Amino acid sequence: MWNPDTYLAFADHRGRPFYDLLARVGAQAPRRVADVGCGPGNLTATLSERWPGAVIEAVDNSPEMVEAARARGVDARVVAAADWSPAPDTDVLVSNAVLQWVPEHRELLRRWVTELPKGAWLAFQVPGNFDSPSHQAVREVARYPEFAESLADIRFRETNVVDDPAGYAALLTAAGCTVDAWETTYLHQLSGATPVLDWITGTALTDVRSRLTDDAWERYRQAIIPLLAQAYPPQPDGTTFFPFRRIFVVAQT
Repeated sequence: MWNPDTYLAFADHRGRPFYDLLARVGAQAPRRVADVGCGPGNLTATLSERWPGAVIEAVDNSPEMVEAARARGVDARVVAAADWSPAPDTDVLVSNAVLQWVPEHRELLRRWVTELPKGAWLAFQVPGNFDSPSHQAVREVARYPEFAESLADIRFRETNVVDDPAGYAALLTAAGCTVDAWETTYLHQLSGATPVLDWITGTALTDVRSRLTDDAWERYRQAIIPLLAQAYPPQPDGTTFFPFRRIFVVAQT
């Protein structure tokens, strides 16, 4: 279960890649802009500011996130990305930090570009940090005997969850698109006693949390805290540096 409040605790940090992604989209007056995986809608709401004449479509597979988006005035619907198809007038499709949750997303991208109209823009961003110390710690604790059975098939067990920019560029170029693909590593400066744990609790650990009882979840948290503290030690002023690699792709059909 997704918790919008937990996710939004780092809204400024999570929002920056969205704006960096959209800065490369050259659409001038799109008829429809679709946000696939809109989350709590805080970023979706900015799409109508950039394209006031467009119909803004928003979908997410989490009822909790859709409820939060609707509370912000976003007309969101509960639809999984894998089940969604663009309307014929969709000139911009945005998917921000979503496709890593869709194992078949490479096939989904191929389908989307065949369904989008000629000249449409497809823009997506995915985390590229699945071999980072934070994810290594998630997997390490999940293998502890007391958690191994419950967490045997959690998401992100492997590191090849997403492609690098060249991989996505090759995929979409072969599908007939012009492609701009790149990667960026953000150095987030976090504060608090357990900032990296707080960050991943809102994203990567949602699957772990959903599989554990409250007591087991607390034991998992206590087990991962020292691993994260060793990997991301606080600076003398209490700031914790959290490097986060992200993959960006903007394609035009």
